[in-house]
Amino acid sequence: MDKKVVIVSAPSGSGKTTIIKHLLNSDLPLAFSISACTRTMRDGEIHGRDYYFLSPQEFVKQIEQGHFIEWEEVYEGLFYGTLTSEPERIWSEGKYVLFDVDVIGGLNIKKAFGEKALALFIMPPSMEELRHRLENRGTDTPEVIEKRIGKANREIGYSTAFDHVVINDKLSEAVKETEALIRAFLQ
Repeated sequence: MDKKVVIVSAPSGSGKTTIIKHLLNSDLPLAFSISACTRTMRDGEIHGRDYYFLSPQEFVKQIEQGHFIEWEEVYEGLFYGTLTSEPERIWSEGKYVLFDVDVIGGLNIKKAFGEKALALFIMPPSMEELRHRLENRGTDTPEVIEKRIGKANREIGYSTAFDHVVINDKLSEAVKETEALIRAFLQ
């Protein structure tokens, strides 16, 4: 089996998580790469299923030992990253790795795996539609939505560095297109 990976990145509100759920429930031989983080575990979350929850000290030690493919300090003391052991775990199960990561993390993983990686960018149909989706979620304050819109504008600037851009205007079409791109890559 080829040791291939699939990277899916997108601005918040683009439908990335929904598309990934469809992919994981399809017949594609994909398994989800679990990220490591230093944030507090939320109710219902399980270490090793949702995230690998590490203390900031443990995380920094793992960085120093070269155990991360990519990592980022999002805020002071708040780290997220991908352990080098994750792809190995998934390949040993006879599956391909599916990464759900932010845009910079996605580009870093693409750089690490080169031709063995398919990097997909999920694009909102427009900034107006993205704003509408974020507002309809009802989870963020207007200030947070403005920050997300600003970040989305910056992230969209990186979309040309990805192998393919999938515009999520109609979810069913975006899922079909994403699946077809992955099937072609895994052949």
